[in-house]
This record gives sequence, structure tokens and C-alpha cells, in this order.
Amino acid sequence: MVSNRPAPEAPFVPSQRSADTFVYGGARTDDEGPWEEWNPTAESVRPPRGKHRVAKQRGGGGFARSSTVLGVGVIAAVSAGGMASANTGKAPVSISLPDLPNVGSLISDDEPAEDTAPTLSSFGSVTTPQADDTAPQSAADAGEALRSRIMAQVESQQTQVETQAQLAAAEAAAKAEADAVAKAEKEAEAKATAAKEKAEAEAKEKAEAARLAELATQYALPTSSYTITSTFGEAGAYWSSGYHTGLDFAAPTGTLIKAVHSGTITSAGWDGSYGYKTVLTLDDGTEIWYAHQSSISASVGQKVATGDVIGRVGATGNVTGAHLHMEVHPGGSASGIDPGAWLRSKGLNP
Repeated sequence: MVSNRPAPEAPFVPSQRSADTFVYGGARTDDEGPWEEWNPTAESVRPPRGKHRVAKQRGGGGFARSSTVLGVGVIAAVSAGGMASANTGKAPVSISLPDLPNVGSLISDDEPAEDTAPTLSSFGSVTTPQADDTAPQSAADAGEALRSRIMAQVESQQTQVETQAQLAAAEAAAKAEADAVAKAEKEAEAKATAAKEKAEAEAKEKAEAARLAELATQYALPTSSYTITSTFGEAGAYWSSGYHTGLDFAAPTGTLIKAVHSGTITSAGWDGSYGYKTVLTLDDGTEIWYAHQSSISASVGQKVATGDVIGRVGATGNVTGAHLHMEVHPGGSASGIDPGAWLRSKGLNP
């Protein structure tokens, strides 16, 4: 708090001025009594502009007529606002103060204290935080916002996972369907191939049967009423080569021997262990040998047709009984082939 130091006492000098003397606050007259010595004090000297002093109180109570008290009140109000901020956790108090008027204009000895004591509202408004639930509410709102963001992120991630799972399931289903289609196509192709092969085989068999049927009309078995006693390739001491080189048709002596196919007689007569033998050469060069005949009915150079009689069954040569020994030599070769297989290739079943 600022106060003025007492001024030094001035020596008394009789006044030369008129009876109407100018004094502070008005003119003095001689009726007011003799002059008193003026000693400036803190209460009588007006403080410099912008300074504050403590004014004496009137009536033993109320506010002091001084800006000092007002300043103290403002400070108290500010302190109270700060305490409220500290207690409530609110933002600092905002205080706005207008330009202070001249202290001299605020203080007047002629006015009552009640009228001159400025109120706190004269210096502006003091804003204090309201003790409400704003801070907890704000914290709750912030927490709810954070929770909402977290839940939104979780929902987004869950949606992405579900979408990826759906895409994976769709891809798996598409792949399974494609595999099933490919498998079905392969099975259908395999069935079609098998059916085609079967049809081709059946067609081939039919064609072969037709060919053999046609050949059967052109070829004939060498004799009838017979029994197959020895086949081609059998081993035994009865044959000079060590194995049987033809096919034996056992039949009674005198049974007719026929030409198996059309051709020309190229040999007819005795041939050692073969007995009486006739050779029929076919148009393709294959030679058919007929051995062990009892008699020969064709001559060399004679053209014969299928089924023509060329001799009779006998037991001449190296034999153990009456039978026809037949050999097949393709192209006139020295070594023969299985006569039974050859006959079957011509549609005949010996």
C-alpha cells in the first residue's frame, strides 16, 4: 500500500490576502474562525493519479471510500476465483476491469459512504466457473467417443475378416465346382472313349466275322467225319524233326480229301515217310500238303476249286493208323506254320 510522507511544517506568515481566502474545496471567510496551522498528512494530501490510499471510514462501518479497498476487493475476488478454479479443476477466472476513474471524483466528503463506495460490479464483471458436472461429463463424452472409435475399428476389422472369409469360401466353392466339372468332363470323356473303343472293337469284330464268313465260302475243311489226334509243334519220337509239323485228321480209310481253296496241283505221288502226298498251291503262293493218302485223285497242273475232291484218307508212309496229315507252307517255304491257326484265320474251325 502506498502512502505519502508528512510534509514539513511551514512557518506562519500573516496573510495579505483578502478576507475571502481560497481554501481547498471552496472560499474561506473570516466568520469561520481563526486560521489553523495546516499540516499535510496522509489523509489530507490527495494521492498521485493512479495511486491508492486507505480512506478513513465513516459511521463506524461499511466500505472504505478508497480505491485501495476496491483493489483489495478485486484481488480477493480474483483469489476466490483462483481457489474456485483450484478446487473445481476449471479454467482460470477471466476478469475484465474498466479504466478506473479519478479517485478524487470517487471520494467526496459531502456524499454518504453508502453512495460513494464503489461496488465490485463497477469495475467489470468477474466470471467464475460454475461448479457443475461439466468436467466429468466432458471426460465421459471423450471416453464414449474413444470407445465408439475402438468399436468402429473392431467392427471394420471384423467386416474385413468376414469379407475375406466369404471370398475364400467363394473361391473354394468355385474351385470345387471347377474340379467337379473337370472330373465330370474327364469321366464323360473316358466313358466316350471307352464307348468309342468298344464300338470300334465291335465293329471290327463284325467286320472280321463278315470277312471270315466270306472266306468260309471260299475255304473248306480238308475232310469230314474226323478227329484231331495230333497238333502242330507236339514233341515225340515218331517225327524225324523231333516235333509234329502239321495237323492230323484221323478218319476211316477212303474218306474223301477236298481242296481247301482254289488253286493248282503242283505235286502228286509217293514221298517216303509222307506216303502218297499231293501239293496244292493257292493263288497267293501258299502250299497245302496232303500226306498218307490211300489214293490220289488229281494230277499235276490241274486247276481245282474249293471243295473239289483230290484224294482219299489212308495209312501210307510212317503212320500208326489211317489219318490225313496236313501241312501249310506260306510262299512255298520249307518250314510250315500251324495249320489249325491258318484254318481259323480263314473262318474255319477245325
